[in-house]
Amino acid sequence: MKVSKWENEIKMERKQKDIFFSGHPQSPILSEKSLGFEGLDYYPPDQKYRFEIELHKHTDKESINVTDTQGNEREFVRWGEFRFKLHDTECKLQAYKSDPGEERLFIPFKDATSGKETYGSGRYLDLESGRHQTAEGKWILDFNNAYNPWCAYSEFYACPFTPPENWLKVRVYAGEKDYKK
Repeated sequence: MKVSKWENEIKMERKQKDIFFSGHPQSPILSEKSLGFEGLDYYPPDQKYRFEIELHKHTDKESINVTDTQGNEREFVRWGEFRFKLHDTECKLQAYKSDPGEERLFIPFKDATSGKETYGSGRYLDLESGRHQTAEGKWILDFNNAYNPWCAYSEFYACPFTPPENWLKVRVYAGEKDYKK
């Protein structure tokens, strides 16, 4: 079976993350836990969770306040909306920015696996304009790159909760699974 370039890239990124988590001083996994660390658990890469789609930018870019895991409020700008179909269900996800001048889009989401197979507070996707856009200007929304926020590994981190508008009713069998401590 031939492995695609896309699949190889995903596997390489995951391997690099495991190496970082296992021994880097800035790893979110505490040093005593990293001794037995054997790697994170992921769903196998699956093309049906990869979309090349348009970002429907909001005309009125509203700010929303999101509470984080430490009880603090964080302000995000609701930048645009992704619309796609998954498992025969129409889905929408809001893309946020911390600052209007920022290039990166932040997409926190929960799905029907949250709290069961994946981290209960949701997972994140980060999209950068140069790296995650096609030549035609569409965005590459790839759930195979979904990751847990660092608060999933340690209570020393404060991570924004997923706003209810980004709770999907479908299961997303892609990306990182829940971390078993």
